[in-house]
Amino acid sequence: MLRFYSHWRFPPPLAAARMLSSPPPTPHSQPSISSGVSNSISTTKNTKPNLLPTQSQPKTLSSSPLKSTVACSSSGPIRQNMTTVSQCFSTKQEPVESDKSSLLVVSFYKFADFPDHADLRKPLKDLCEELCVSGGIILAPEGINGSICGSRESVERVLAFIQSDVRLNGLRQVETPVSPEQEAIHHGHSSSSPLAAGEDAPFRWDHVRVKLKKEIVTLGMPSVSPIERVGTYVSPEEWNELISDPETVVIDVRNTYETRIGKFKGAVDPCTTAFRHFPSWVEDQFALKQEGNETQAKVEKNEENKAEKPKALPRIAMYCTGGIRCEKASSFLLSQGFEEVYHLKGGILKYLEQVPKTESLWEGECFVFDKRVSVEHGLAQGTHKLCYGCKQPISDEDMEAPEYESGVSCPYCFSEKSEEEKERARARQIQFEEWGVIGGPDKGRRPAAKPDSPRKSSAKLGSSI
Repeated sequence: MLRFYSHWRFPPPLAAARMLSSPPPTPHSQPSISSGVSNSISTTKNTKPNLLPTQSQPKTLSSSPLKSTVACSSSGPIRQNMTTVSQCFSTKQEPVESDKSSLLVVSFYKFADFPDHADLRKPLKDLCEELCVSGGIILAPEGINGSICGSRESVERVLAFIQSDVRLNGLRQVETPVSPEQEAIHHGHSSSSPLAAGEDAPFRWDHVRVKLKKEIVTLGMPSVSPIERVGTYVSPEEWNELISDPETVVIDVRNTYETRIGKFKGAVDPCTTAFRHFPSWVEDQFALKQEGNETQAKVEKNEENKAEKPKALPRIAMYCTGGIRCEKASSFLLSQGFEEVYHLKGGILKYLEQVPKTESLWEGECFVFDKRVSVEHGLAQGTHKLCYGCKQPISDEDMEAPEYESGVSCPYCFSEKSEEEKERARARQIQFEEWGVIGGPDKGRRPAAKPDSPRKSSAKLGSSI
């Protein structure tokens, strides 16, 4: 059972720090990989950003026209002791060799009034492909959310391009370095062996997804708007003090497959399988009821005077992987009458990056949504692998269980999958083991037929009919 407590204030040093705020970066400033933003949103509608960097973007980024061929950026710091050559290729053009730059992964998001979000999809995808930046990006009327991987210069050029729209300026960003082992694999591509080269890289090296959705993080409640109101941000340095207070209820806003491998000491696990289930859990857990147009806490009778008094809502401290879910969750709690709502700025990733392991209250590993699967303190890669049957993290012990079958099932999905689903998964796994990629050498595309092949003749016959 959760306990309910009275109002809490930060100690004087913490309160003083809370009153400080950082202004958003100016259009001429270098985008910081770990910079924060203010909660204010510009209502000025910006014109479509140009594909090429403009004067409003950082001067340190390359301003030369982009080449028509697909090539990795050759500038930026060169990792020592690494001599492999990076090559990217296009099916339309010859591969171009370039010197290898160090890689990084950057997760970012920004809530904004962005009704014309669809206009950004094509130019953003084109730029990522031009610069060999991989990953996934979501565009929605409420803003942008993504995680991308590439050389530092290429990633910064993509981020600068996004922030050339004033509404998206000041992205909340978390940078994660790529291990030398992953970097060696990522840069080990060649046109002669393109299939298995990048399977262990943080993202599929030759692919970027830019999707259009209704929400950048799905809660299913259009009335909840982080643009209008969110909880109080707490820095990683202040987080331990807040959650160590016995009057603070600490809530993990993530899902069960994430909380299973790690969480903060003493945190409450809602045991949700999707973020959209969080509001229902809050209503049940804190006994909220709907009265008219306002949500209030159910009253409890005082045994001494029999008078009805509203049950006090507790002080809440929330956290998630990078901070985006907490933005919506805190906005939702404030709309439900909670007065003290705090959330970890930068999420677990920023905490693991900045707080030393000797001072940390984090237990376990943090699940991440790329091929690293999990990270530890210092953002070093964790020990968990991924079950490709259900996309959940699994440990070495899980892989020893009888329910585990590589690429097919694990102890967490074995009983939920039908035999037909398992057979299809086995077929995909055979393709992967034989070719290094699901779908075979043509990745599901029909191979080009020879001039005298029966396939081509039958195709002509079919078209004539």
